[in-house]
Amino acid sequence: MTAQEIRKLSNEEILEKIKDGKSELLNMRMQNARGSLEKPHTMSALKKDIARMMTILKEREMEQPEGGNK
Repeated sequence: MTAQEIRKLSNEEILEKIKDGKSELLNMRMQNARGSLEKPHTMSALKKDIARMMTILKEREMEQPEGGNK
């Protein structure tokens, strides 16, 4: 998933995708430990996607004004 695709999503959708990605990563780790993971490189791609989504959420958080603080 590219950064442009992620930026089109709402915060709630991004959070849901992060949650799904983390559970999928856990499953991949278990498969890798058993030796049944066919494409181990997908783990690193998934980690990068999760990090990209978290970065975009953080950017959005920093863009919002801190209402009320002087």
